[in-house]
Amino acid sequence: MSTPALPDLTTYDAVLFDLDGVLTPTAEVHMHAWRTMFEELFAQWGIEPPYTERDYFDHLDGKKRYDGVAALLRSRDVEVPWGDPADPTSADTVCGIGNRKNDVFARVLRADGIAPYPGSLRLLDALGAAGMPVSVVSSSKNAEEVLTAAGIRDRFPVVMDGVIAERDNLASKPAPDVFVTAARMMEVDPARSVAVEDAISGVRSAASGGFGLVVGVDRGAGADALRAAGAHVVVSDLAEFVREESA
Repeated sequence: MSTPALPDLTTYDAVLFDLDGVLTPTAEVHMHAWRTMFEELFAQWGIEPPYTERDYFDHLDGKKRYDGVAALLRSRDVEVPWGDPADPTSADTVCGIGNRKNDVFARVLRADGIAPYPGSLRLLDALGAAGMPVSVVSSSKNAEEVLTAAGIRDRFPVVMDGVIAERDNLASKPAPDVFVTAARMMEVDPARSVAVEDAISGVRSAASGGFGLVVGVDRGAGADALRAAGAHVVVSDLAEFVREESA
């Protein structure tokens, strides 16, 4: 179940998927929410240089929300108190700023909904037909809501998300903790499993976790950057792994 140039995913024991940007185009919603929030914040605080799309890939993509906020502010030599996850959106803390972004994200998701990438859905169908165990490994606390909105929650017995990561004090990607924990939840060996990621930090996470195959999906990070981070193969769409049946 692959094109000749790509490995057969069914020869592994399990496939672990990142969510945003891999299964669903929620990365676009996240990017919009981050841009809106940080442009307003930078204007209010007089922070330079202005926020750019590169900031998303360098500091935010694939990380837990508050870690991303702290990393981006640090890139501008700005330090604020960490605060508490219960902080209101008006709080000038890492958590308060992160909560502002989440409000924008949730509003857009509820208004517009979400659908899986067609190519990703094709691969999930093929893996399901082959009886392959699959899971979701996401840094987002919105993973359950996104999976439900996309109509694919029931495909994943294991969802390792930002809620579990915070509860269990797991380090954010690029640390290997979330991928390794998900493999443990699935009762599979990372060395015999596939990790699929579109974020540089996520690829690094899977590579450092010792996964047998790390697949990079290039949704904008760049194929060379994904390979440099540890991806064994890079595709532009997951449908590339699905062999076309003969007519």
